[in-house]
Amino acid sequence: MEKIKIGKKKKLYEVESIMHHPPNLLKIVFPENEELPESWTGDIQICTVGSIPYTVKDGYETVYLQEGRTVYLSNDGSVYVPPAPPESEPEPEPPTLTEVKAMKRREISTICEQVIYSGINVELSDGEQYHFSLTIKDQINLFGKKDQLKAGKDRIEYHSDGGPCRYYGAEDMQNIVESSMWHVSYHRTYCNALNMWIAGCENVEEVQEIFYGADVPEKYRNEVLNDYLTQIAEMAAERRSDEETV
Repeated sequence: MEKIKIGKKKKLYEVESIMHHPPNLLKIVFPENEELPESWTGDIQICTVGSIPYTVKDGYETVYLQEGRTVYLSNDGSVYVPPAPPESEPEPEPPTLTEVKAMKRREISTICEQVIYSGINVELSDGEQYHFSLTIKDQINLFGKKDQLKAGKDRIEYHSDGGPCRYYGAEDMQNIVESSMWHVSYHRTYCNALNMWIAGCENVEEVQEIFYGADVPEKYRNEVLNDYLTQIAEMAAERRSDEETV
């Protein structure tokens, strides 16, 4: 184990290791039972086992950092400065009423589009139900079928989801077109009423309570939506009557 002597002091200190620590530090590790020097003024003489100096480290007089039994000395007067703690992130400002309304309108619009695109089930003349998606492309195709019906065609080509292309009679095609257009128009009308409801809200809590499928308050229902709601109620009553008859 090496020993060191500091300046003109006679005391020898045992050390486990002493080495340069770039760029300008000297790292000295002391054993557990060795006291640490109180002053580092003067050259540091490194001695052999026989306490004979064999090399000198000069200029390392400033304690840069001490970690337990390990001392780092600097030869330029520098000392360790711990990094400043990271500044805490400020709490984000809650969204304004205008921002919450905009987010709610986007949410409602997205759901409305998904509901429309998912399509409808239509019962045809063979007594079976078939599903028809109503993406924008599907809607455009159906408008074309509407024109074919107006032109008096009695057999019109189309296909249900997952089904082969086939000819539909005019009555069945009329049923598909009308049911599809009703589905699209109703949901667009309902979405519009929801947007009117959102616009009329006076606080964030009111906006957050709105969801697609909620009953629109009377004051935000337009004439078209009221007509649709009447039709829906009549269709529901008709289904109940049919079920009771059966």
